[in-house]
Amino acid sequence: MAQRWDAIIVGGGHNGLVCAAYLAKAGRKVLVLERRHVLGGAAVSEEVFPGFTFSVCSYVVSLLRPWIIRDLDLARFGLEIIPLECAFLPLHEGRGLARWDDAERTRREIAAFSQKDAEVAPVFGKAMAQMARVVKPLIDAPAPKPDSLRPRDLADLARLGAHVGSLSAEHRHLLTKMMTMSAADFLDEWFECDALKAVMSVSGIIGTFQGVRSPGTAYVLLHHYMGEIDGAFRSWGFSKGGTGGVSNAIAAAARHFGAEIRTEAPIERVLVSGGRATGVVLRDGTELSAKTVVSGVDPRLTFLGLVGEQHLPDDFVTAIGRYKFRGSSGKVNLAVDRLPSFACRPGPGGHLRGDIAISPSIAYLEKAYDEARAGRFSSRPYLNVVVPSVVDPSVAPPGQHVISCFVQYAPYHLATGPESWPEHREAFGDAVVDTLAEYVPGLKESILHRQVLTPWDLEQEFGLTEGNIFHGELSLEQLAFQRPAPGWAHYRTPVKDLWMCGSGTHPGGGIMGASGALAARAMLKGRHV
Repeated sequence: MAQRWDAIIVGGGHNGLVCAAYLAKAGRKVLVLERRHVLGGAAVSEEVFPGFTFSVCSYVVSLLRPWIIRDLDLARFGLEIIPLECAFLPLHEGRGLARWDDAERTRREIAAFSQKDAEVAPVFGKAMAQMARVVKPLIDAPAPKPDSLRPRDLADLARLGAHVGSLSAEHRHLLTKMMTMSAADFLDEWFECDALKAVMSVSGIIGTFQGVRSPGTAYVLLHHYMGEIDGAFRSWGFSKGGTGGVSNAIAAAARHFGAEIRTEAPIERVLVSGGRATGVVLRDGTELSAKTVVSGVDPRLTFLGLVGEQHLPDDFVTAIGRYKFRGSSGKVNLAVDRLPSFACRPGPGGHLRGDIAISPSIAYLEKAYDEARAGRFSSRPYLNVVVPSVVDPSVAPPGQHVISCFVQYAPYHLATGPESWPEHREAFGDAVVDTLAEYVPGLKESILHRQVLTPWDLEQEFGLTEGNIFHGELSLEQLAFQRPAPGWAHYRTPVKDLWMCGSGTHPGGGIMGASGALAARAMLKGRHV
């Protein structure tokens, strides 16, 4: 008799692995199928060049839910997060601006630009921490069901209302602003220093094809403030061995609980019979049977690719067709023969032991966005740069380093079409290196190797539709009970026994793991697996 699994997980990204670990821990027979040779999806580490290990896509850890780390005992399986010490903004004049994990040190840095802002910054930080605590229950639980009259769902809504109602009038007003305003306009109400506002506002545009003046980006800023390490909000860190260390620890936990994981196992389609998912067909023609199929890939690839429109209601197909991806990011990874030295703050130092933002002004960011709206990659883009080898020497040979550059904007839909990205790839890489070299003398001469990933590459290699790193934009109309489609935000799908567990479901993107864990909980609670 052919083997039958309780659950087949499509995709070995971190959410799929989390889902597999929870199901296996509950005693279910689980199989994870990953099409690439390495686990992790976008949370992956690869030795792209001999001796140099890149966090190829995702590069820092902040949103990984603490309760998942505890539930799966990930420290036991090798998870090690090294906190970032600093957020550094290099500038052409002066010493730049560094914000440290030491409040007094940060106050002195900001005071060099604005005494007023130095006094306001701690107040702002406390307010944002309060807002993060307000929103935290939303990302650690299933999305609310405002259209349901079931007593349990009404009780959940009542608890949510009471939670928000417990805020002071001032904080309720602040939350309303964050849900509607742009990141830059919101920060304008707090600060006067343009450079400070610019470097803070970029958290509102990561993973979205919007500018810092676009309404709704203040919420995305808040989304990134929910990073938490050891109970400290707004904490970010490096994973030992690269972000693949997170995925590998989760995979080790899943295997410990009994899950089987296969790489180089691409799926051709989900088997559907009588409106029910019954298994999958691999690209080599092998059929695998399962009680439940769980997709960790994005909604468009899942439904319009692996399932097929013929198995779905017309209105659902329309909703998925309207779901916005609009990839706007790229990645450039560099292997260099020396430690980068910034002109404004030369030599080694704590400013290199965190993230480094090339975002000198609001006008700079808006110009980069304007170029993207015209269908071009930004000639001088926003860069978020880290040098993980400074704190984790295992990722580079002695005396040499890895530089990781997250890049925005790189629109998937170039004016010449997304299929033209390969011919623009090197020019895009040159623009990134040229931009960083303006702040790092000698950078170009130090480069031994470089890896350039455009949104087209992210789609082709990692299966991220339109290169969107969050499996769909984190815009307000695509959050909570509307992600990925109204009425289908609770991991179920119109195909019976087919579930979703990726970042295209609530609560969204980032190395968070919540989508995978909440999907597993929903399946186990309803005894669907």
